Amino acid sequence: MIVVLLATTALSAATIAPPSSIDGLALAELDQPIVVIGQRNSARQTRTATKTDTPLQDVPQSISVITAEQIADQGMRSIADVLRVVPGASAAAGEGHRDQILLRGQNTTADFFVDGIRDDVQYYRGLYNLDRVEVLKGPNAMIFGRGGGGGVVNRVTKKAPAERLATGALSLDSHGAWSAAADLAAPLGGGVAARLNAAYETFDSFRDHVDGRRIGINPTLGWQLGSDTRIDLSYEYSNDRRVIDRGIPSQNGRPLRGAQTRFFGDPDVNLLTFDAHVGDLAIEHRFGDALRWTGKIRAGSYDKFYRNSLAASAVSAGMVQVEAYQSRTRRDALFVQNDLVANFATGPLAHTLLVGIDHNRQDSFADRQQGYFDTRPDATAGGTRLLVPLALSDDLPPIIFRTGTARAATAGDSDATATGLYVQDQVKIGQHLELIAGLRRDWFKLDYRNRIDGSRLARKDALWSPRLGLVIKPLPSLSLYASWSKSFLPQSGDQFASLTASLASLAPEKFLNREIGLKWAVTPRVDVTLAGYILDRTNTRATDSVTRLTVLTGEQRSKGIEATAQGRLGKRLSLTAAAALQEARITRTTLAAPAGRHVASVPKFTASLWGRYEVSDRLGLGLGAYRQSKVFASISNAVEVPGFTRLDAAAFVTVRRGLQLQLNVENLLDRDTIGLVNSDHNLTPGAPRTVRATLRFGL
Repeated sequence: MIVVLLATTALSAATIAPPSSIDGLALAELDQPIVVIGQRNSARQTRTATKTDTPLQDVPQSISVITAEQIADQGMRSIADVLRVVPGASAAAGEGHRDQILLRGQNTTADFFVDGIRDDVQYYRGLYNLDRVEVLKGPNAMIFGRGGGGGVVNRVTKKAPAERLATGALSLDSHGAWSAAADLAAPLGGGVAARLNAAYETFDSFRDHVDGRRIGINPTLGWQLGSDTRIDLSYEYSNDRRVIDRGIPSQNGRPLRGAQTRFFGDPDVNLLTFDAHVGDLAIEHRFGDALRWTGKIRAGSYDKFYRNSLAASAVSAGMVQVEAYQSRTRRDALFVQNDLVANFATGPLAHTLLVGIDHNRQDSFADRQQGYFDTRPDATAGGTRLLVPLALSDDLPPIIFRTGTARAATAGDSDATATGLYVQDQVKIGQHLELIAGLRRDWFKLDYRNRIDGSRLARKDALWSPRLGLVIKPLPSLSLYASWSKSFLPQSGDQFASLTASLASLAPEKFLNREIGLKWAVTPRVDVTLAGYILDRTNTRATDSVTRLTVLTGEQRSKGIEATAQGRLGKRLSLTAAAALQEARITRTTLAAPAGRHVASVPKFTASLWGRYEVSDRLGLGLGAYRQSKVFASISNAVEVPGFTRLDAAAFVTVRRGLQLQLNVENLLDRDTIGLVNSDHNLTPGAPRTVRATLRFGL
């Protein structure tokens, strides 16, 4: 029976034992263990939010930490899966070829980081080499520079530990997708240790024609030079090949019924190829107990090509319009950071002072061509759109791609450089009061050359990004906080792939966040957080659902309440829960979006719950639920996507020491859902009931 089950179900790529993960950039001893689902082996502090060793309880900001153990327990396979359990966060479809997220109503493809270094290329990020994912909510420009208006997602990778490690996993699901992963580590002598994380994953799907595969390889070296210096060196190769799935269109303002598996487009055309070579170097040196320097360098080379055909209208009388385009992007990026942290006292005040400088440069090549249906006389709009019956939605006539005057034709080279100087002081006043104040100055420059007409454009920005926070601790276990912060984003899109004369002349988008909250360790094993915020974004932009051009929408306000609770109740039951009430609306009328319009892909209510009960030393059971209210598919608010509730279950069986079998059942009730949206006519169905088995093994 077990053999049959393994042949028809799936395994998630994750390790067995708690990864002996050492954050090579954060070596301080942790004061308390955090309670998580799965293995309990994670920190209650991080350097990401402040670049200093600060307990999460003392950071005046809402932060969610999703550990590798929680990712493994719930069988998460993507960033979108991870954000499902983060209050105030959601994911968009990303046109079927990239991660695209919304943090507190702010849509972005660029606010991603790895070990605190910018990772803003458009692609799907793997989870195979992660120790945890940190989601920081609210503007974060003081720490990270441009962008980060609604927050950032930081992936913390596994570092080379001092001990041996050999674990792996195999995976297979009921739709045919499978994966294999390995995590190997060993000391090499002389304070040097090595680690290798590698994964191969396939994407066979319930959706017609949708498949593909991804390879990730990440060797690392860690070198501990005495007790004061550590060097970490890492290289990652990512290779992604998949069919791009743009989902299904709408009909009468709702998702098209009965089309959960139907593919819209040409599966032989819809192709993504992505290759990345990324190297990281981090050096940390302590000049005694009171002074620390950290330097980081990241260099990456990225090559991405995608081509797709898609539904471009609502369904009417059994017919739908389709169109197509293709795009290539090459980018070389270099990021350098230097941080100096000093601890000292001035009378009764204890200071943690951060002074830093960072510099980055990104050279990008972008090319984009429109698809033409020249062989069909009934094609509209100069041959760029074709009306086809639903029965032929995946059987399109030949498509010719070329550069022309159509709106999708862009080709340009862009060079973006940015330098930031920042200073931050965390001040402890006695045992009950802490202040944090930071100020950053950024100099940003973008040079753009349009290869179609040879025109050149440029913009320069120099802006301040302040941050203020107050933490009151009436009890050692309870923190009450308030914060105020600002961020900015130059008007050229979060990828800086193009620039027009009008965008070059516009002031940057600005984000202003006001937040209050509490963080409470109710017991040594139960944590509760609560946050309320108002986030204003000025000079906002969005994609028009008809023209797909970028348009100004004036001003936007997001406001909401977020809550989490996680912990261990007794010896056998672990729970984690999150909920959010949020609203994101246009508050200043323009021709593109009148005041009152809802921001796309932002549900008013989300909630998640996951529990794991250890029936015995060899058997554990898991049960979870996720609820999302309705969302609008675009800023037009013309298409409404219904909300849904999803139930998941899991079982964990220890066969013997070093061998564990895990079974996950997602969408237990087999409900039809729309999981992600991209526009009024590109709505991605969620998977039906999916069974996934996981075989974990280790030495």
